[in-house]
Amino acid sequence: MRNDPASIAAAVLARVGGPANVTSVAHCMTRLRLGVADPAAVDGEGLRGLPGVLGVVADGESSLQVVLGPGVVVEVTAAVQIQVDEVAEVDAVTATAATSGAATAQTRVGESTAAAKPQVGDQPVGDQPASGQPVSDLPVDAAGRELKEQLRQRNATPFKTALRRVAAVFVPLIPALIGCGILAGINGLLVNAGWLPGLTPALAAVASAFMALIAVFVGYNTAKEFGGTPVLGGAVAAVVVYPGVAKVTAFGVQLAPGQGGVLGALAAALLATRVEKWCRGRVPGALDVLLTPTVTVLVSGLVTLYGLMYAAGVVASAIGTAANWLLATTGALAGLVLGGLFLPLVMLGLHQALIPIHATLIEQQGYTVLLPLLAMAGAGQVGAALAVYVRLRHDVSLRTTIRSALPAGLLGVGEPLIYGVSLPLGRPFVTACAGGAAGGAFIGFFAMLGDKVGATAIGPSGWALFPLLAGNRSPGMTAAVYGGGLLTGYAVGFAATYFFGLPRGSRAAASA
Repeated sequence: MRNDPASIAAAVLARVGGPANVTSVAHCMTRLRLGVADPAAVDGEGLRGLPGVLGVVADGESSLQVVLGPGVVVEVTAAVQIQVDEVAEVDAVTATAATSGAATAQTRVGESTAAAKPQVGDQPVGDQPASGQPVSDLPVDAAGRELKEQLRQRNATPFKTALRRVAAVFVPLIPALIGCGILAGINGLLVNAGWLPGLTPALAAVASAFMALIAVFVGYNTAKEFGGTPVLGGAVAAVVVYPGVAKVTAFGVQLAPGQGGVLGALAAALLATRVEKWCRGRVPGALDVLLTPTVTVLVSGLVTLYGLMYAAGVVASAIGTAANWLLATTGALAGLVLGGLFLPLVMLGLHQALIPIHATLIEQQGYTVLLPLLAMAGAGQVGAALAVYVRLRHDVSLRTTIRSALPAGLLGVGEPLIYGVSLPLGRPFVTACAGGAAGGAFIGFFAMLGDKVGATAIGPSGWALFPLLAGNRSPGMTAAVYGGGLLTGYAVGFAATYFFGLPRGSRAAASA
């Protein structure tokens, strides 16, 4: 079943309440993201036990993430979408037929049905289940539903919900960020080497066009995620990058195209969504198609120009200044903390909430200095998995899982190793975090010395990040510092897991 996306999709759908219970289908690099109408219908344990499923992460009140790994997630998502669409089409046809049939039956029968029922006083008798038991007394799994509701409420805090919704705005943009980032890196190498001078301007245009207009895509996705009209969100966010804003003065300062970046676009689209919803409830239906879009774009656009762009620009500048200060003054400590805590964020699915910060740094400085630090968490995970592989040499199943997941881990995709190896064992997850902290501290130490390491795009990590590396030193020095961090993460993750990361019973079995 591992090699058959349709079978995996069918098995997943069967354990989330069936295709009819699915309200939305999407995916990121490793996870199938499903919206569900009835969270109580999801069989979490059965879902986790499916071959090919590496883990399940609750994602708010009515959605979940099924970790499948890179590559396969794209195929399974397509298969899930096909099966969901097929059921939706059948349900639509059935509903239409049922409505038509009901209308015909009502016309033919009229009042005869009510007259045919036995009467007790003025009330008809017989509106009960076939068993004779009243509907109100039918048994329900109250304890199970109460437990699921408690888990849902625990995971649906306002903070977590806000982070997930912001992440949902940026996750669909990752493929373009990766592709354009790699092209930008290749173009930089060609320019530095003086090769293909006739091609490099074209490559620069292809690589930079998306980043120049990323605000429009952010606005579109924001409105879509928060219940507005996507194109109106994109239209208002486009104000942020329109060259004509250079003629506008706000707070005595002349605006610059792109000021505020993705943060300004996010705020503009959120405002547009609120204005649109306000208009929908007040504008007469006959005028809605004319007035609502006009008022939405006008009000949100002016507020964006005369407030949001300036404020978002201040916040974005503060983020860049804080990141540079953090690495220059406390680089080793900052790397230790960021590298050590990133795996828990990945496990909870909250790591995507950092995308706006990465995007802001890339817009400002050309690269994000945070991603290489966070990538060290994957290095610690790889080291921990290798130690488990060496120590538990008699556990054939676990070693097979490690061999299959290790290539993805080396390329920075950590979920297969997290959910298949370290998290089920417990201690190796902690020692993997220790490896990530050591690798982060290594890169942070060099940042304190003035050797900054950054990435021109977000998404890849591990060895896949090398083509995207950039910094304030030579490419060779930047790659050497990053490679040293990876080796440090591997070594510390391996040593910590080898000596401390396995329960005593496991170590005894391994040495037997």
